[in-house]
Order: sequence, then structure tokens, then C-alpha cells
Amino acid sequence: MTTFGLLIFPDVEELDFVGPWEVFTASSMLNGIEGRPADTVITIAEHFDPVRCAKGLRVLPDHTIDDHPDLDLLLVPGGQGTRSEQHNQRLLSWISSVSANCTWVTSVCTGALLLYAAGPGQGKRMATHWGFADTLAEHDDIEVVNDFRWVRDGNVVSSQGVSAGIDMALWLVGQIESPTQARAVQRWIQYEPAPPYQAEV
Repeated sequence: MTTFGLLIFPDVEELDFVGPWEVFTASSMLNGIEGRPADTVITIAEHFDPVRCAKGLRVLPDHTIDDHPDLDLLLVPGGQGTRSEQHNQRLLSWISSVSANCTWVTSVCTGALLLYAAGPGQGKRMATHWGFADTLAEHDDIEVVNDFRWVRDGNVVSSQGVSAGIDMALWLVGQIESPTQARAVQRWIQYEPAPPYQAEV
């Protein structure tokens, strides 16, 4: 059983975390149908207050950064809110601390800026939204990858903007469970990218 923690914060981009949420929860559902242990997929915020996202969606977090279970995977989304959160030392310290014990540390879109500021993204190959590739590249120790929707460097996996998080999440399911499971999830959510899920990437 895997515990997925998806960070949310004010002005987070909705699909950055909702897309991976759909992939991870669909995988957990399929596990349950087939008699395997279900996964735990949770949202985590700095406070329990409703989080107003970039396009107006309001979300109630499941946990705060002070009371969540141990995580196997941390997902840091992007959005307008990353501009201020990359200066939030309390949140950055939490990302750094939690990441040290996670099997996978991931980001979508400008969440890469938070991973860099917190430490896990430093010295890595990373992907981000095309509009912020130059901003990320200002850090001399980062190689920004522009030609792939997601990139892995060790246990750090980062994706380009918004919908690319779905592709990354499917790949992660393939790594955590199996390529067969990832393809089953892709079929269940009727996600038909071109090219389709590729375990070998």
C-alpha cells in the first residue's frame, strides 16, 4: 500500500493536483476491485482552512503539514501561488523534511520552483511549464528539460505544465505497481494521449 500526499496551497493550479489525484485514486480503486490493498491518497495544506485554487475551486485539505501520515510519495503542484510560497520558509522546511523520507518526490508545472527552493530539486534535471523554463534555468545547477512532458532524476520526478502531471502520474503508477496497472488506469479514466502510456520512458 502506498500513501500519496498532494500538497495544496492558495492559488494552486487545479489540474496540477486533481489530474494526478484522479490517476492515483483510480489505481487504488482498481487495487480494491482486484482484492489488493487500497492506497491512501490525501491532500495536505499548511492549515485546515479551505484552499482557494487559481481558478476559484475551493478545497478542504485532508491533513495539515503538522498532522499527516508518513508519505511514500509527495506531489508539489504549481500555479500562481508558487510565486509567494517559494518564500514561505515554514512550507519549504516541511517539503525538505518530508522529501528525505519519501520514495518519490514529484512536481507539476511551477511546483519545480518549490522543489528547488526547498532543496530536493537542486542539482537535478527538471521539467516545468514552458513559460517558466527560463526562470528555472536561472539556477546554474539545474538542467531544464524542455522536450519531454516529465523527467526523472533519481527519485525526483518533475513534469511540464498542468495536463503533463497526468502523464507523470501514470508513469509513477507503472513504477509503483506495474505497467499493466498504469495501462488499466489510463483505460479506466479514458485518457488517450499521443503517444499512449510508455513504460520504457
